Amino acid sequence: METKWLEDFISLVETNNFSRSAALRHVTQPAFSRRIQSLENWLGTDLVDRTSYPTRLTPAGIVFYEQALEMLAQINGARDMLRSKRAAAQNSIDLAVPHTLSLTFVPKWLTALETDFAPINSRLMAVNVHDAVLQLVEGGCDLLLCYHHPRQPVQLDPSRYDMLVLGRESLRAYARCDKNRVPEFVLPGTRKAPLPFLSYTNNAYLGRMVELILGDAKPPLHLEPHYETDMAEGLKMMALEGRGIAFLPESAVTRELKQKQLARADNHSADWEIEMDIRLYREKPSTQRRGKAIVGRLWDFLEQRQNDKAPRRRAPVSER
Repeated sequence: METKWLEDFISLVETNNFSRSAALRHVTQPAFSRRIQSLENWLGTDLVDRTSYPTRLTPAGIVFYEQALEMLAQINGARDMLRSKRAAAQNSIDLAVPHTLSLTFVPKWLTALETDFAPINSRLMAVNVHDAVLQLVEGGCDLLLCYHHPRQPVQLDPSRYDMLVLGRESLRAYARCDKNRVPEFVLPGTRKAPLPFLSYTNNAYLGRMVELILGDAKPPLHLEPHYETDMAEGLKMMALEGRGIAFLPESAVTRELKQKQLARADNHSADWEIEMDIRLYREKPSTQRRGKAIVGRLWDFLEQRQNDKAPRRRAPVSER
C-alpha cells in the first residue's frame, strides 16, 4: 500500500466528489479513480458505493476512514520527527526539481548562492513536474523549483504557498548541424515530406508546452514522430545523433550551440517557440509548521534581492 492512497481516500471522504478530490491531489480523475481502486484491491473490499450519487462510503469505508486518519497521522508524525532530527544535524535544504532544471539551472544557482548568500547543504530530488509538486504538497521537500506557463499553470494555492520567479526559459526547436554548420532539418516541413520529430511523452510538462507550440503554429508544422521520451536530455542526445528535430530548453543546449553541434531549426522565428517562468515555491510558515530556519533565511534573501532589482515607480512632479 502507498501512503498517497490513504491521502486520496481521506480527500474523497472530505469532498464527496471524485473530480474535486482529483484536482486537489493534482492528478487526473481517471488516475485518481485508479488509485482509490488500488487501495480497495489491497484491502480486499469496496470502500466507495459507486451506485449512489453523491459519493457515499460503504460500511467498510466508514470503518476504514477512521483507521486511515490514524495511520496517516502516525506516518506523518514519524516522518516529521526523523526529518527534524536530520535537519537539525545537517542544516540542509530539500529541493524537488524537474529533471531538466536539475541539470541546467540548479548547479549554477547553488554556486551563485554560495557566493552571494551562504554555503548550503542540499538534497535534490530530480523528478517530473507533477511529482515535484506532490513532494511539496505532501511535505516531502522544503522548496519546489519548476517551470510555469499561464496556459499550463502549476496550481498551488497562493494562500498556502509563497512563490518567487527566478528566471525565464525559452523552449525552441533544434537539430544537428551538418558539415557546413547549418541545421540538417528546418521547420516547418511539408505534408509530403514531414520532418522526423523527437517528442516528449504525454505525461511530460515540456511535452504539453510543445503541444501549445504546435497548436499555435502558423503556418502549421509538418512533423512525423520518430522517438519519444519524457526527458529533454534524452531528446538532446537523439538530436545530436541526427535523428530529427527536438524542442529543447535553451539552457539545455548552451554548450552544443556554442560548439556548433546543434542549431536552431526554426529559422529564428518567434512563432515556433514558447517562454516559461522558472519559479520557486515554498509552503508558507505557520505556527503548526514553521519550516527550517535556513529555508526562511534563504527565502528572505531571495525576496529582498528580487525587490532590489524591481524597477521603482518614478514619483509624480507634485511629489518632488
